[in-house]
Amino acid sequence: MNTSFDFEKPIADLQQQVEKVKQVAEKTKVDMSATLKELEEKIEVTKKEIYSNLTGWQQVQISRHPERPYTLQYIEEICDDFIELHGDRTVKDDKAIVGGFGTINGETVMIIGHQKGINTKMRQYRNFGMANPEGYRKALRLMRLAEKFNKPVLTLIDTPGAYPGLEAEERGQGEAIARNLLEMSILRVPIICVVVGEGASGGALGIGIGDRVLMLENSWYSVISPENCSAILWRTWDYKEKAAEALKLTSKNMLANGLIDGIIPEPLGGAHQDPTLMAATLKERIIKDLKELKAKNVDQLIKERIDKFCAMGVVVEE
Repeated sequence: MNTSFDFEKPIADLQQQVEKVKQVAEKTKVDMSATLKELEEKIEVTKKEIYSNLTGWQQVQISRHPERPYTLQYIEEICDDFIELHGDRTVKDDKAIVGGFGTINGETVMIIGHQKGINTKMRQYRNFGMANPEGYRKALRLMRLAEKFNKPVLTLIDTPGAYPGLEAEERGQGEAIARNLLEMSILRVPIICVVVGEGASGGALGIGIGDRVLMLENSWYSVISPENCSAILWRTWDYKEKAAEALKLTSKNMLANGLIDGIIPEPLGGAHQDPTLMAATLKERIIKDLKELKAKNVDQLIKERIDKFCAMGVVVEE
C-alpha cells in the first residue's frame, strides 16, 4: 500500500521522476547518478518544507494514515514480552481496547491502548478503535490490577471516539468513562498517557488521565473531530479544515495551552515512514518519564496529578 495525501503531491511527483530516471538508466545503460542525486536532494528539501508547515487538518490526515502504527505494533516493538489480558468480568471482552502486562527495559508495566486494526476485516473486528463501556471497564480492571501489584500504567490513545451506538449508551457509556476519570486521578501508581494517533472526545479521555500526558508530533487531541464540528456549525463537512484550525487540536497547540506535558517527535513525514524508529523514540521517552515518576512519593504523585488537571481551563464567577 502506498497512500499519499493531496498536500504530499509535490513529493510524489518527484519520486515518480526518480523512478523514471532509474528506468531510463537501466534501459540505456547511461550513468544518471548525478540526476538521481539532484532529485533525491530536492525530495528531502521539499519534504522539510511541507512537513514543517502542516495545517491542523493535514496533521489530522497524517494521524489517520492507514499504515500508521497502532497499539499492538508499538507493544511488539517496545516490549521484551507481553501477556494480554481479556474481559471486564461483567459483559465481554471489548476488542477495541487491548491491555496486559509487558516488560520495557526490564520494568513490568501495565499497557492499555486502543486498537483500530490493520485492514478492513480487522478494523471491523476492532470496531475501528471505538470502545464500548466494557472496554473502559476492562481498562479500569487492568489499572486496578496494576495498582494491586504496584506496577506503572502506560496508555496508548488512538480513537475516533467512544462507540456512539444505542446499546453502548444503554450499558452506561458515560458512567464507564466518568468512573475511569475518577479512578485514574487517584490511582496509586505512576500513569503515562500517550496520544499516538487520534484523540477524540471522551473516548480518548477515558484512558487519558495521567502524571504525564504526551502526544506524538502528528497526533491530535480534541473534544470533537473536525468533521463533526463542521457538521454541527455549518451543517456540512466542507468546513472541516476551518474547524481543525479553530479547535487548536495539534500537539503544538495542546502544549502551548498547557493541556499536555510534552511532544514526542516523529520521523519526517509521520510515524508510518519509520515505525521502528518511532517506537524506539517512544520507548526512550517512556523509560525517562517512568524513572522520574517512580522517584516520587505516592501521595505527592496523586496530589500533583489532581492539581494539574484542576488547573486546566478558566472558571468565571458572576
